[in-house]
Amino acid sequence: MSKNRNQGQNPPICVSQNYLTSYKTIKKLLHKTSITAGDHVIEIGPGKGHITGLLLENCQKVSAIEVDKKLYGRLLEKFSDDENLDLYHQDFLQWRLPASVDYKVFANIPFFHTTSILRKLTESKNPPTEAWLTMEKGAAKRFMGTSRESLRSLMIKPVFDLEIVYHFRREDFHPKPGVDVVLLHLNKKAQPDVSPVQWLAYERFVSAGLRSNGAELRRMFTKKQLSRAFREAGIHGYASGEMLYVQWLCLFRCYYKHVLRKD
Repeated sequence: MSKNRNQGQNPPICVSQNYLTSYKTIKKLLHKTSITAGDHVIEIGPGKGHITGLLLENCQKVSAIEVDKKLYGRLLEKFSDDENLDLYHQDFLQWRLPASVDYKVFANIPFFHTTSILRKLTESKNPPTEAWLTMEKGAAKRFMGTSRESLRSLMIKPVFDLEIVYHFRREDFHPKPGVDVVLLHLNKKAQPDVSPVQWLAYERFVSAGLRSNGAELRRMFTKKQLSRAFREAGIHGYASGEMLYVQWLCLFRCYYKHVLRKD
């Protein structure tokens, strides 16, 4: 087992985790994944190692990143004989993701850092092929754009399909959380909906479109261009907060083709 003792710390109480302690529940979750014997799986915040041990039984390699010094020490002892585990004493938000090789992520993450962790994974130059993350149900629905699309959901969806695959009982955790918790699955698309060369334009487009209920978006098109874009996107009675992701995507493609490139 490889070890890294250099960059960990004792985290503040506000980032403490709600641990999954039932092996039966963890096994049930792993059966809902596509993790196989040949996979490299990253675990964020292994804590006491309940998930880590079962991951080691199901995949080729596990990289576990633990920020807490005491928990890291216990993990070193618990898994001292496991050669397919790379254990890092670091803050995951500072840890370097694999630069080129494929990997998956399975983790019971600290809710306090949900957005930062999701951004690190989804905005990486080499994002995971799949990820399964425990998080507050409300956060998962926001990332999925369930009620309405947000900048975060619109930045994730061109690259990933998102789905809630498990609803936990609060009793599944210790200590018991005060919110409903789900397992969110992110599945990387074979081809992104927005190409790398278009990405910056897409980000600027949706950022503008969400401001002032779309007033700024209207200024990005001529009246004729906007009418054409709405028609192609199937939008009637436009309000940016009510548009679906597919409509945002269609609008952007019209904008990129007819406004930026003026074809």
